[in-house]
Amino acid sequence: MRTFRPGRRGEPWAALCAAALALALALALALTALPGPRAHAAPGAGAHATPGAAASTGGVPDRPAPGPDPDPTLPVHALAAADAPLDNPLKGFARFYQPGSDQNTGFPHSLTWSYFGLSEVMKDASDCGRLDWSALDASLDAIAAAGNQAAVRFYLEYPGDAGAHPSNAIPACFAGHVDNRDNAYWHTTSPDYDSPYLRDALKDFIAAFGARYDGDPRLGFVHMGLIGLWGEWHTWPYDTDTSGDTYPDYMPTDAHAAEIVDAYDRAFTRTKIELRYPDSAGGAADDRPSVGYHDDSFCYREGSPAQGVTLPESMGGAPWAQLQKAVEHGVENRWTTASMGGEVRPEIQPTAFAHWPGGSGDVDDMKACVELEHTTWKMNEDSADYPATDPGAAAAVRLVGYDLGVTQAYFHDTAQGTTKVGVRIANTGVAPFYYPWKVRLGLKNASGDLGGVARGGYRLVMKADNPLEKVSPRAKKLRFANAGQNGDGWLDLGAMTVGPGGSAGPASHEAEAPGNTLTGGAVVTGCGGCSGGAKVGYVGKGATLTFRHVDGGSGGTRTVTVHYATRESRTATVRVGGGTPRTLTFAPTADWDTTATLAVRLDLRAGEDNTVTLAGPDGWAPDIDRITVS
Repeated sequence: MRTFRPGRRGEPWAALCAAALALALALALALTALPGPRAHAAPGAGAHATPGAAASTGGVPDRPAPGPDPDPTLPVHALAAADAPLDNPLKGFARFYQPGSDQNTGFPHSLTWSYFGLSEVMKDASDCGRLDWSALDASLDAIAAAGNQAAVRFYLEYPGDAGAHPSNAIPACFAGHVDNRDNAYWHTTSPDYDSPYLRDALKDFIAAFGARYDGDPRLGFVHMGLIGLWGEWHTWPYDTDTSGDTYPDYMPTDAHAAEIVDAYDRAFTRTKIELRYPDSAGGAADDRPSVGYHDDSFCYREGSPAQGVTLPESMGGAPWAQLQKAVEHGVENRWTTASMGGEVRPEIQPTAFAHWPGGSGDVDDMKACVELEHTTWKMNEDSADYPATDPGAAAAVRLVGYDLGVTQAYFHDTAQGTTKVGVRIANTGVAPFYYPWKVRLGLKNASGDLGGVARGGYRLVMKADNPLEKVSPRAKKLRFANAGQNGDGWLDLGAMTVGPGGSAGPASHEAEAPGNTLTGGAVVTGCGGCSGGAKVGYVGKGATLTFRHVDGGSGGTRTVTVHYATRESRTATVRVGGGTPRTLTFAPTADWDTTATLAVRLDLRAGEDNTVTLAGPDGWAPDIDRITVS
């Protein structure tokens, strides 16, 4: 049954009103701004987020231009700071996806990493253009169901145990068109990466990959794999360094590898993409500000004497170290526009943060690695064994990526009609927040629910919406480093009284409001044409939606209007409290994103102690956007 489609992509920051009182957000939160004590301030109701600083080819990047100061007529409310949670989305540690396992054990995290062999998608032996995405979709769905976002990479050759995935992932449709070579060191089959047939097939695959998944809320980061061992863009010892060894070079030419970089950069304009090395494909990403980097040997020291493989030579790093190559290619400030992912080197994962902020033995200066690379996230499977109270790991995770706290809120303590609200946000992490998530304002009543506004006292709250929340009810919420931050994602900005000018219009109750009760298979889903951008679908056949704390005003018979979407005529029952259900018939709407209304007269008690339940005992009910009471 079709009940929703993916949410619209690329929507700018906007102030959304969660109540009948008009709340104008005086700051459009530019979370793409650089870290610093005053990194985020952009007053002006309805403004868009300012883009990140332009990529620099060396030296210190320009900071984004600050927005104007807040309206001086607005009273200032200082907010208390607190530690941000360790599983904020799109940053920190990533664990490996294990089908059927609990993804949220071990040290708190919000990212899940997974490899996929190209042959798992390119399955038709006679046609490389026919793609079956079921393996990827199944994993993304399972990862999202756990509340996490995925980081993924495709490969063609995988040394060692690939688990449920194939070690040799060269598609059968390459047979007879692409020559294969034997990697005797790793016991893998390495295809001819310079083959025109292979290059065309890979570029077509990347285009289809981006067309299907670019901007998908389940997907946080995409690594440019496909080339080399594990898709890591190297075939060592069969690489370009052929002096002094007997191994030929199995890597593609820089020009041919650059075609793959270009294909990914064209295919993914919303989801963040990362390339293994700054010098991959001869530095093909040097002038591509949307391409980040992916350090798979993060903060490791190797050799005798030991040299770091992340930090530059000036800090004891090897000539081939990640940041040394970044400096040589002038991309050391790429973090201002693109994410920095990778993996804590597996050999050091058990002890990587035991000596925080420094290191010991084969662990390099960990804090310097994080700060100089401006790390966004790292694979760290051994973090499963870290206690949640590990102070070094916790300090590192809070420094990695963004760490946003609201320092001041600006608003009148009493509001009527319309009012203006501003906030000032500081980022004390080492990197920006890279995605344009939307911010909402709302008013919570004494019961803690978001709802329509009558005169009285409320708590003014603010929330940055994780798009994954439209897909999974367990989606990790972006939470600010403030004492007033609630687990539901809403940040308490302070008390606000709605005065005599408050709205006397119908009280509105959103179907997706956190205080409602969903049973059976009923779920919150995205809806571009719905109030708040969401609705509740799959109501019926035993699944129900109950609106709680429905405002009955002074009580008596009231008009309850159901806002719904359905492409076919459907029936549902509506019941107040434990009363007798009434059957309603809903006419079709244009599509699953276009809403219509159906009004019904119901007896409500005075005040907000009412429940309204919608069900479909004999079939599917329509998708429900909200109800209003007048």
